[in-house]
Amino acid sequence: MSTTTQKTLRLAECMSRLGTETAFEVLVRARALEAQGREIVHLEIGEPDFATPANIVEAGVRALRDGWTHYGPSAGLPQLREAAAEYTARHSGVPVDPSEVVITPGGKPIMFFVILALVERGDEVLYPNPGFPIYESMINFVGAQAVPYGLHEDRDFDVDVEEILDKITDRTRLLILNSPQNPTGGLISREGLKALADTLAGRDIAVLSDEIYHRLIYEGEHTSIAQFPGMKESTIILNGFSKTYAMTGWRMGWGVMRPDLAKWIAQLMTNCNSCTASFSQIAGVEALRGDQSSVGVMREEFRRRRSVIVDGLNRIPGFSCRQPHGAFYVFPNIKGTKWSSGALADAILKEAGVACLSGTAFGAWGEGHLRFSFANSVENIQKALGWIGDWAKKRL
Repeated sequence: MSTTTQKTLRLAECMSRLGTETAFEVLVRARALEAQGREIVHLEIGEPDFATPANIVEAGVRALRDGWTHYGPSAGLPQLREAAAEYTARHSGVPVDPSEVVITPGGKPIMFFVILALVERGDEVLYPNPGFPIYESMINFVGAQAVPYGLHEDRDFDVDVEEILDKITDRTRLLILNSPQNPTGGLISREGLKALADTLAGRDIAVLSDEIYHRLIYEGEHTSIAQFPGMKESTIILNGFSKTYAMTGWRMGWGVMRPDLAKWIAQLMTNCNSCTASFSQIAGVEALRGDQSSVGVMREEFRRRRSVIVDGLNRIPGFSCRQPHGAFYVFPNIKGTKWSSGALADAILKEAGVACLSGTAFGAWGEGHLRFSFANSVENIQKALGWIGDWAKKRL
């Protein structure tokens, strides 16, 4: 009879610094409850519930039939790089050449590759807290120092420019901005971006500007820090297809950056992914250049859902919810419940049947809040609000 000895798994030290995205963990837990026969309303995942627009799907189907099933250039197909350059110039107000665009399988590779390419051990990176958790994860992974700056509820989750500037040192290598923001739905004002640009222009500090939600703004207009004098050369714009065009499963994003950096990011693509799927990229050309009416339709439906969820949450004891200006998230203050964020999110899932995220899933400074995605139907949002309200009457 043979025996097998289990060897100890020896991981690289950097793996201990790797974080996660809690939304996917909560999704798994919610699916497990559904497998037991429970009905769950999913307000945890940041994914539009709309189908990908028909013109984009048809372009993808044609691309498959036309043979776009082989390797392409690591930086992306020329026609999609051109379309992304045109699109960025149109929506961000800065001239862009296709040589400044790199196409990646989703937006996250731009975060990862830019940090890998620009940040060394011991460098400092400023990032929003609460903020998208992969920022902090990647900063820690490369051995840099993660330096958080706050998104303040009393400012409608706008940044405090002076707070950011006070945290800049001679070791600061990168500043990460996100507007509209995940998880708060806040916007960075044009005045705030200009004040940052006035100080940063000419300094050896790169800016990663995550603009993935730029078409989902309900009040005001999108502003990119790259628009301001002296900032284009030091700014990397991150954008993608998932949120604007309901293309989460197509896995496509892009970065806009100076051409010499784009070559290095493309080389990281070569080493990591080889290239982004060619047929997806052909569909991406149609998304950026084709009929845009679906974007407005989705945005207006999100606006309607925003009103429903904000009004409903503000009627629940202990909850206080500001109206987000962009994206499709609300970030209610739940300090009045006297529960911690993690415990409340867990109880709402297990006992009320509503999946949401603890504010601490987005950093320690998210304590006292929950995040709900309103990328679900009004019917389901109302059902979730009713279930939480009934639960609150018994437990709060």
